[in-house]
Amino acid sequence: MTARVLVVEDTPANLKLVNMLLDRAGYQVLLAVNALDGMVLAREHLPNLILMDIQLPGMDGLTATRLLKESVATRHIKIVALTAFAMKGDEERVIAAGCDGYIAKPIQYQSFLAEVERILASVPAPTASSS
Repeated sequence: MTARVLVVEDTPANLKLVNMLLDRAGYQVLLAVNALDGMVLAREHLPNLILMDIQLPGMDGLTATRLLKESVATRHIKIVALTAFAMKGDEERVIAAGCDGYIAKPIQYQSFLAEVERILASVPAPTASSS
């Protein structure tokens, strides 16, 4: 079964790059350009992984992450921050907000795909009763 990855990113060039890398790596990719649309897609499709930008228009990515992790329906979904915040303490801050990982932008495609694979490897395989 192909892993489903939701990318929540508002910068068109970043969205295009991440989509291309994930698609070429064989993942099913869902795209959202803001946190609210991302949360709707997460609830509808229950992806295996969400790559969440932190600086988004309207609701920021950390707020969206907290809301998804508080919901019984979506708390199991792995969420990785995909962010330009790369200062000392930023990784700890996003992990404390509920993210399961951290990828700094600009992304380095080999380490990006390795981190996606690492996170997805920790996701339990779906059961026969899962949709």
